Amino acid sequence: MLKEELLKRGVSKNLINAYRGLPKSIYIFFIVQIVNRFGDFVVPFLTLYLTQKLGLSFEATGVIVMLASLVRIPGSLFGGKFADLLGRKKVYVLAQTLAGVLLVPCAFQKNPSINIICILLATLFNGAVRPSINSIIADILPPHKRQLGYSLNYLGINIGVALGPIVAGFLFNHSLPLLFLGDALTSFFAVTLVVRYVSEVNSISAEAAVTEEEKDESENIFKALYKRPHIIILLMIYIIYSAVYTQHRFSLPIMLDNTFLAQGPEKFGWLMSINALTVITSTMWITTITKRVKPINNLGLAGVLYAIGFGMIGEIHTFFLFIISTILWTFGEILMATNFGTYIANNSPRNYRARFSALSNISNAIGGSLGTSLMGVYIGTNGVNSVWYIIFVISCLAAILMFTLSINTCR
Repeated sequence: MLKEELLKRGVSKNLINAYRGLPKSIYIFFIVQIVNRFGDFVVPFLTLYLTQKLGLSFEATGVIVMLASLVRIPGSLFGGKFADLLGRKKVYVLAQTLAGVLLVPCAFQKNPSINIICILLATLFNGAVRPSINSIIADILPPHKRQLGYSLNYLGINIGVALGPIVAGFLFNHSLPLLFLGDALTSFFAVTLVVRYVSEVNSISAEAAVTEEEKDESENIFKALYKRPHIIILLMIYIIYSAVYTQHRFSLPIMLDNTFLAQGPEKFGWLMSINALTVITSTMWITTITKRVKPINNLGLAGVLYAIGFGMIGEIHTFFLFIISTILWTFGEILMATNFGTYIANNSPRNYRARFSALSNISNAIGGSLGTSLMGVYIGTNGVNSVWYIIFVISCLAAILMFTLSINTCR
């Protein structure tokens, strides 16, 4: 018993110590992500805002929501390019500030056209934020600590996501102007933290040792990618992963409606809460357990967990097993979030780091779009029950491809 107790204490201490010793800027971005995602009030309620508050049709709302997803792509591309050329911090501060400023008019006037344009422009600038943050983390940390940095960043995102919608729901129903002002003010507060506590990093001077893959590239981005075919292959596999993962918010609620009828939406809400809780409670120990494993192998394991977690949905009927399924695919989500950016950073030229990160955002958007559009057609013809067998096969294929890629890479 004493030995077991000491072992438990040792594991707990290791988990607590996992994030110790990182540069101050990494902790600042952890807080920044909590603030940003806590205050991400508008986008989660965009559909309800357009239909209930502006009175738009479902068809028009669908087009606008699709545009809100698509404008993130050019935002990410331009944000990545300027972050590499002008500096990561500068682009983050400018993009996050503009995103906040554009939401302020929505709080004071009710012209639908102006509000929609402002929201779309704010979403465009939000798309430029992620490549900047990802590249700052990579610049600050050496390769062997990047997984911890991305893990802590991801944890901050999910803490904010877990808390923010509760406040946003209240503001949506009781004080709509504060929904926009709250989103803007949290953006300004996050920018203030970065301006005050984070220094612009010169990636060239930040790293004492540079691997061959991270050396500056004098060619354009297309030639830089051509020299790194494993990155191109990884981005293509990532499209498959994203198409699979998007089923948690597309096919899963439909499946729950079929299984639990009127209780389906309530059950879906519980599963999303379990997903968030699993991320918050498990990210640290999963990162600790897998930090010595190559990121590419962790990505392969993520595919296996997707295959099991999503694949089993076609054969289960009790809510308890849906909970187990959610925990399993959430473990895969954690491995993807904490290792994908690490692999990209470890295999990107320093002067193209933000642009390579932007390409991963594009792969994610393509996969999400394909996953919803193709499965929408498939469900209309064959029903939702058979979706999960296809997802199982696709996930297994993606995992095999990822492990095969691992054989030919060393990072």
